[in-house]
Amino acid sequence: MKPLAIIMAAASCAAALPALAQTGLGASVELATDERRRGISWSDGELSPAASVNVGVPFGLDLDARVTATRGDPRHGGADAVFDLTGGFTRDIGSGLRVNGFATGHLFAGAAEALDYAELGLGASFALGPGEVGLDARYAPDQRAIGGDNLWVGARARVGVPATPFTFNASLGRSTGSVDDPRRAARLRPGGDYTDWSLGVDHITGPVSVGLLYTGTDIGAVTPSPFANARDTGDRVTARLAISF
Repeated sequence: MKPLAIIMAAASCAAALPALAQTGLGASVELATDERRRGISWSDGELSPAASVNVGVPFGLDLDARVTATRGDPRHGGADAVFDLTGGFTRDIGSGLRVNGFATGHLFAGAAEALDYAELGLGASFALGPGEVGLDARYAPDQRAIGGDNLWVGARARVGVPATPFTFNASLGRSTGSVDDPRRAARLRPGGDYTDWSLGVDHITGPVSVGLLYTGTDIGAVTPSPFANARDTGDRVTARLAISF
């Protein structure tokens, strides 16, 4: 099944979910002009549809499944889509403080070779009025698919403008790690260790969100590798439309 067909099927299922929302089941469909993660493209700079389903289960656990078109991006061996499967927890500590932890498997459909990998994450956020700030860490242990290990740490901020549908957000992150295979390590760090940043605005009305996001990195020369290219690492403004159920 082609990625777009998979996504449309997921969207069709999502459309049937509103009646189940009160049981902890939710979903969303999205369309972005470019799927960018940590400042680099995961869809070779092309339009990228996505769909996701989230399930809250007993004991405070959350399960999330998301499929995103990668449009044959060389970064992921020409894969048509990536399936992100996540299990984790979220805890409200009190006084606006929230912590979360999770594990994610990234599975690539249609890749020319075995490029799946897993990572762990921890985060903490503090909300005050219409604003929120947070710190996050993502660690992918040493794996052949990514040519070593990879650590990303970042800070983020978000503020909603009172009496308007607009929310502004910003982030700053740093990616580092060891290198066993420079060719494969270039998947997540195309030019070695680097810093990424973003500035965005979302217009949120009920279940519909429309946003613009500027992303950038300080990546210079890109490591010679079939899994990396310079055109996917530069500054970019992207647009995104999301509908949640």
